Amino acid sequence: MPYSRFSGSLTSPKVDVVIDMGNPFLNLTVDGFLKIGAVAATRAAAEDTYHILQKGKGNISTRDFEKMLKKMCKEGAYWGTVAGLYVGTEYGVERIRGKRDWKNAMVGGAVTGAIVSAANNNKKDRVAMDAITGAAVATAAEFINYLT
Repeated sequence: MPYSRFSGSLTSPKVDVVIDMGNPFLNLTVDGFLKIGAVAATRAAAEDTYHILQKGKGNISTRDFEKMLKKMCKEGAYWGTVAGLYVGTEYGVERIRGKRDWKNAMVGGAVTGAIVSAANNNKKDRVAMDAITGAAVATAAEFINYLT
C-alpha cells in the first residue's frame, strides 16, 4: 500500500538590523530599540485599525490617521527605550561578570523594571515590586530560551 510522508519545520523569521555604532554595547542597544520599537508600533497600528473598523465607517479620517500615527510613535519609542535599556544593561552585566547566564537577564530585568517604574514617578514600594517583576520576567524568558 502506498504511503506518503510529509516533513518540514517551522521557524520564526529572523530580522537582523545591522547598524555599526562602533561599539558592541551601542550596537545591541540600538538593535533592541529598533526591533521592539517596530513591534510596538505595529501592534498599535493593528489595534487602532481594528477599532476604526469596529466603528463601521469603512474609511479612515485624517483625524483618526493622525491619532493612530501619534500612538504608533509613542508606543514604539516607549517600548523601544525599555528594550534598549534592558539589552544594554544585560550586556553590561555580562561584560562586568565575564559570564553569559541567566543572572545577567535577572539583573537586567530588575534594573530595567526599577528605572521604568521610577521614571513613571512611582513610590518606593512600587519601584521595588516592578524591579522584582522585571527580574522574574527576564529570568523566565531566559530559561524558556534555553529550552528551545
